[in-house]
Amino acid sequence: MNVAQILCDRAASSGDQPAIIDYPRGQVRTTSFRELADAAAQAAGQLQAAGLRPGDAVLVLVPMSAELYIALSALFRLGLVAMFLDPSAGRKHIDSCCALNPPLAFIGSPAAHALRCLSPGLCRIPRKFTTRGFIPGATRLIAPGFTGAVPRLASCTATNPALIRFTSGSTAEPKAAVRTHGFLREQQRVIERSLALQPGEVDFSTLPIFVLANLASGVTSILPNADLRAPARVNPVPVLQQFQRHRPDRVSASPALLARLAEHCAATGETLGSLKRVFTGGAPVFPRLLDQLQAMAPAAEIVAVYGSTEAEPIAKISLNEITAQDRQGMLSGRGLLSGFPDPDIQLRILREGARGMDGAVSANAFGAASLSPGEFGEIVVNGPHVQPGYLNGIGDAETKLSVDGRTWHKTGDAGYLDERGRVWLLGRSRERIQDAAGVIYPFQVECAAQQDPAVRRSALIAWQGQRWLVVEAVQGLTPQDLTARLAWARLDQIRFVRRIPVDQRHNAKVDYPALRRML
Repeated sequence: MNVAQILCDRAASSGDQPAIIDYPRGQVRTTSFRELADAAAQAAGQLQAAGLRPGDAVLVLVPMSAELYIALSALFRLGLVAMFLDPSAGRKHIDSCCALNPPLAFIGSPAAHALRCLSPGLCRIPRKFTTRGFIPGATRLIAPGFTGAVPRLASCTATNPALIRFTSGSTAEPKAAVRTHGFLREQQRVIERSLALQPGEVDFSTLPIFVLANLASGVTSILPNADLRAPARVNPVPVLQQFQRHRPDRVSASPALLARLAEHCAATGETLGSLKRVFTGGAPVFPRLLDQLQAMAPAAEIVAVYGSTEAEPIAKISLNEITAQDRQGMLSGRGLLSGFPDPDIQLRILREGARGMDGAVSANAFGAASLSPGEFGEIVVNGPHVQPGYLNGIGDAETKLSVDGRTWHKTGDAGYLDERGRVWLLGRSRERIQDAAGVIYPFQVECAAQQDPAVRRSALIAWQGQRWLVVEAVQGLTPQDLTARLAWARLDQIRFVRRIPVDQRHNAKVDYPALRRML
């Protein structure tokens, strides 16, 4: 059941085919499936020689690169648990994560090792490895000349943890999503089917979990020549040069980065003719971006994927499946159309605030709280690639339901199913506005507002007892331009700002608490 077996089998079958094409320090580098497997075996030997044993946690702070996936493969081979956190969340977050699940080793880039000067949590980790260069107190992983024994794959069950990812924990104690070997196998199977991955294809990818699926499916991954810590500010020129050089068949990338590429292509008249499919997700994908991506890649199928850390994917929709009637619905407040649920997902809409929808719930009570098509509520999901719980149970009480022994995940997203069974998103449940004018959700207004090409981003919030639409727009647009079109939303104010704050990871999700602080 060890998920590393899939990668070993792929190395045997794909051999010299490129597995990862990346750009360390701006220089192109190609790593074949065989080279990746050999390097992972060597790294596993070093980690085992350092005294690490199955089940030990290893903190990994390495950017998307061949080194990241060599390290991951090595950890999986040994039955170690790869641990990820968000270093940009600050020292307190790092130390909290290390306290909740103390790692016995740290694998980091040189930049990540610099954090050891600031974080007691990192300093306490007993074994330290660097992916390149000389770092005092750290051992070079994948060191030239290592002659130790190559360990066999550890025996793992479906329930053995393989990977732990901590949330940012900005408003509460960090919680960690645990992905077991069985879960990763199921997720790879679902992603391979959903994205129609075919051996020998070439994918330009900025989404780490999709690169893992590519490796397991025999797909070559091109990693962007860009700093992915700020995808909305990426220089599009070197990235587009990668497209010209490697001519990938497909793209799986964040909306913010793809928007940068599409804007540049629109300004220069460039197109990406080699692309057959474009997948984007991880943040809201509004129709105007899909249209821009179609103009950038005229021969490609453009697909928006809806998912979350706990369940990826949940639903998806192709641009060519969105009808004129659907577009009109999104303009008039129906929300954001996200397509049919994945075949491996069971999806229900639960009445928000329904009593008794915590912990263990009977099937009858769950059925009574489940809403009919067209009724708004919270999206909950169940399936083989839906995570059943968090590390140490932190977060389970708020997000998990046990219905006759089956775990359902409460996404925190509001939405509904239409008469055809398609998912429409309304935004985060906690951001809904209930006032004298009724109930309204963010995406009802934001999706409509962002059909205007002059609106870069918008955010609906309750502010000082009123409905405010905050707009980040290009010059020339006025509040009056939007007022008539959005009359159905019964807005009290339309306020223009220079910048609407967004999340650090994707640069695409509105950070509503930060927006309120800014106002």
